Parts: sequence; structure tokens; C-alpha cells
Amino acid sequence: MEDMAQKCSLSYKTLVAVRRVLLAQFSSFAVNGADLYEELKRTVAILPTGIQSLDKLLDSGLYTGEITELVGAPASGKTQVCLRIAANTALSLKQEVLYIDAMGGFTASRLLQLLQCQTDDEEAQVEALQRVQVIRVFEAYKMLDVLQDFRSSLAQQAVSGSGMAKVLVVDSVSAVIYPLLGSRQPDGMALMMHLALELKTLAKDFGMAVVLTNHVTKDPNSSHLKPALGRSWSFVPSTRILLEDNRDLLKEGRACWTASLVKSPRQPVGICVALGASERTGGSPGTSGEGP
Repeated sequence: MEDMAQKCSLSYKTLVAVRRVLLAQFSSFAVNGADLYEELKRTVAILPTGIQSLDKLLDSGLYTGEITELVGAPASGKTQVCLRIAANTALSLKQEVLYIDAMGGFTASRLLQLLQCQTDDEEAQVEALQRVQVIRVFEAYKMLDVLQDFRSSLAQQAVSGSGMAKVLVVDSVSAVIYPLLGSRQPDGMALMMHLALELKTLAKDFGMAVVLTNHVTKDPNSSHLKPALGRSWSFVPSTRILLEDNRDLLKEGRACWTASLVKSPRQPVGICVALGASERTGGSPGTSGEGP
């Protein structure tokens, strides 16, 4: 410090004062582990998905403050799981949901069917439908605008003390980002990370559970499928689940879908659970539930 003070032509006392200001503004202070644990217990909520086997895989359900990503090929059940989550959140938990549809797979009639499977009370069904706000977005810049407007709306609700949405569903994030990646789109990567920052801010700052869907691509080094959007995006979700439609697994003539844990901060990866037709679609055991 004394050598630096001489090089900067400053007094030692002034240099110490500058150091304190810089530390206060730009450095993180140490946090006691016990205090951090108590804060997490007060702020983190676990929201059941409505699918018992999926909740088991997620260690009880969706965690607020985190991003959960559902990965799978077409017809693997990503949209159906998103609809189940929206229906359960709106009906059973009585919480608001923002559903961003970038695939055109959302239908109000399907959501109503899922609600009807859970209750015969028509008034409760209507109230649940009103808790699900749906926005269709098919372009990345538009999605960024929607997320920023949503963040501003949540900030105003926080000030006024009114109820805020607890779940954000984006189906699918890769549909709007993937066309922008590549050598012909130099700004694609920057836009992707800007979207990631917005999603993480919504999850962390407003205590939301964010659910995304993502496509899969072929791994050039093997025959296995891997999540789309590359390595940079792999650090965005806290939890990743691979959904697969296993046509070779048949039970009483009905196809069996599986969900495998690819990434998790709590559970060991590699855990796989079966999602029967009724669990995947929310219908009776004989429901086929075709969907995206």
C-alpha cells in the first residue's frame, strides 16, 4: 500500500479511503453459511408440477429462483408437461402463470381439459383459466421485449403489494434463438445471452419458477442426442430434464414416456422415471394424449 501511495502521489490515508470505497461498491462481502441457509428457507418455495413422478425427479417440484429446462425431440411431451404445470399452478396452487408460446402448441381447450380432469367445479375452472396469461411470440427480439415488459410489471406489482406471477413458462426458447445462431448472424450469441440474463433476473429477483423447453440435436462425436443451443446455454438452467418417447417400452399396449435428470443442483444425474400416458396427458389411463 505504501509503495502504491508513492507511485500514485497520494497519501497513505487517502489511498486507504479509496480502497474502502471501491470495496464497498464493487466487491461482494462474505456471507455466513447459516445466515444464507435461513434466507433461502424464507425466500425459496417449492411448487408441485402436478405430475407425481416428475416431482420426485425434481426433489419435490419446481424451485422458485431457478430455471428448469425440459429437453426433448418433437412429440416427446414437452408442451404437454408445460400445460400440466400451468394447470396445476393455476388451479391447485392458485398462482398466476405467464405462458409464452413460441411454437403455436398452446390451446385453451387442452388446458381446460386438464383442469376438468382435476375438478368438476366449473367456477374453479374459469378462475384457473383466468390465472394463465398467454402470449404468442415467434421472434427473439419480440420475446426480449415481452420479458422486459413483464419484469417492469412485476416491479410495479412488488411496490403496490399486489400478487405476482410465480411461474413463467417459455415453450420453446430454442425456437426463437436457434435461427439466429451461426456465422451469418453475428449478434445471435449476444441476443441469446441477453435473453438468458432476463430469464435469470425474473427467477432470482422476483422469486419465480421459470420453465423452458429446448430441442435436441445430434452429437457429432456420438449417436446420442444432446440439448440444442450449445455449451454457452448449458449454464443457464439450474435443472435439465430429458423427455423421451420410448416406443419400445409398452405397457398393456400403451406407450411409455420417460424423464431423465441430466443436470441438477440437488439430485444425482442419471435418475430416470417413467411417465405413463395418464401422467403425461392428465387424462384417464387410456388417454393417448398426442401432442408436441
